[in-house]
Amino acid sequence: MTAMPLLLLVLLLLNHADAVFRFASYYGDHMVLQQKPARAVVWGYGEVGAVVTVTLSEGIDTISNTTVDVNGDVGIWKVVLDPMDYGGPYHLIAQQNITGAITSIHLQDVLFGDVWICGGQSNMGMTVSEIFNASQEMAKAAKYPFVRLFTAALQTSKTELLDLPKVALNWSIPTPQNLGHGNYTYFSAVCWIFGRHLAHKLKYPIGLVESVWAGTLVEAWSSKTALSKCGLYEMPKEWPQRCFDITCGYSVLWNAMIHPLLNMTIKGAIWYQGEQNTGMSPNLYNCTFPALIQDWRRSFHEGSLGETDPNFPFGFVQLSTFLKNSPEDKYPVIRWHQTADYGYVPNPKMPNTFMAVAMDLGDEMSPYESIHPRDKATVAYRLYLGARAVAYGERRVLFQGPFPETIDVSYTDSYMNITYNQELLVTHISDNIFEVFCSTGKDMTGNSQYTWVTAPAQASSSNVVKVSFIGCSHVAAVRYAWSDWPCEYKACPIYSVRNRLPAPAFIKYV
Repeated sequence: MTAMPLLLLVLLLLNHADAVFRFASYYGDHMVLQQKPARAVVWGYGEVGAVVTVTLSEGIDTISNTTVDVNGDVGIWKVVLDPMDYGGPYHLIAQQNITGAITSIHLQDVLFGDVWICGGQSNMGMTVSEIFNASQEMAKAAKYPFVRLFTAALQTSKTELLDLPKVALNWSIPTPQNLGHGNYTYFSAVCWIFGRHLAHKLKYPIGLVESVWAGTLVEAWSSKTALSKCGLYEMPKEWPQRCFDITCGYSVLWNAMIHPLLNMTIKGAIWYQGEQNTGMSPNLYNCTFPALIQDWRRSFHEGSLGETDPNFPFGFVQLSTFLKNSPEDKYPVIRWHQTADYGYVPNPKMPNTFMAVAMDLGDEMSPYESIHPRDKATVAYRLYLGARAVAYGERRVLFQGPFPETIDVSYTDSYMNITYNQELLVTHISDNIFEVFCSTGKDMTGNSQYTWVTAPAQASSSNVVKVSFIGCSHVAAVRYAWSDWPCEYKACPIYSVRNRLPAPAFIKYV
């Protein structure tokens, strides 16, 4: 008479354990975990009071074995694996024991390598099927089976979520189908090409985690903590009428699409966003973007129990182009603010960062509108160069375009010499790409008046450009490429001799 109730109790425990014992949403077959020197974090859900043992094995050999308790109100278990060299495949088993009831869950084909987060808006979201040479790029999938892909689904939340509420693409080996899904969903062309370049160079697995939503603001991807650093606490009342959808709110994408990933140990992140901020709080971007980077670094470091580098490398794409002959300067303002107003990175406010300049990649005939240029291969390659230099410490890799070191002004001859920090490849310099802030006399109160006027320029040596300002009694500043669409495709006037990288836009006071 006592055996039946005991059997029923065991069955109930088994069924209940099966219902709750699982890995977090972004763990799965074919995934990449972060290699040493960092240690990968693995976590999931279980029955409160249970014991979970996580075993990593290769064939019949056990590599590591870790046991933890399931804690917290919702029942969370979290283990930190031993440091692992790159490679695989491995088999990961998590086994829960609660009052003698054993439940096991398995992950197959797990690799160790470097894990990169890819974030931003639609230009990061453009898939391989939507770019130049799409069919050739998709055909490369078979050559990179150790590049693995994962995409978070589009979700928002008013509060920080523990786990992703939905996944768009579970960890997958690249195929023409998942690379070319289309419609800005998965998989990101910039992320993929960046990752395959790294895999080709480094000769080990690369995991790519895409968390992207088109038409979104930096404020939506930022935590409340990050926003408070810039004095932002309440969303402006007019914003809902100016946004595409519900993604307008402060922190709503951070809460649902970044915060759930924080327990993951990562190598670094790349980012392509800013178009939406050209029309909404553009003058705060020199604070909000650096604050996002700092906060993501702190948060991933803490979430991974200290395993993710607190200063992990962060790369981004400087905005490309949108409208030819636009009278507004929204795009150059954001380009400048993307560098915290230094014009280049890394800089004191943005350490361990790298940037891909894209203002020479305009695509007026893009079927996805000119705001979505199709040359994502060049963007990704420029990011890759930055990653090699900044993330992987290759000192001889040139990843920055030329930038002014000194500006010497001669009022006697009405010109200035702009000396760049590297040898220049100079083509025809149009008369309107350099401008000077020229004195036009005095106003009624006797104060000097200034206006921006175009200034002819020419190369005068291997690293010097001479800019004339005849007719100006005084100049207060000079700027370069300060327009939405400063030059035609790959035809800006100034590039580096090595690697042919474009000189970024700048504004300098003299």
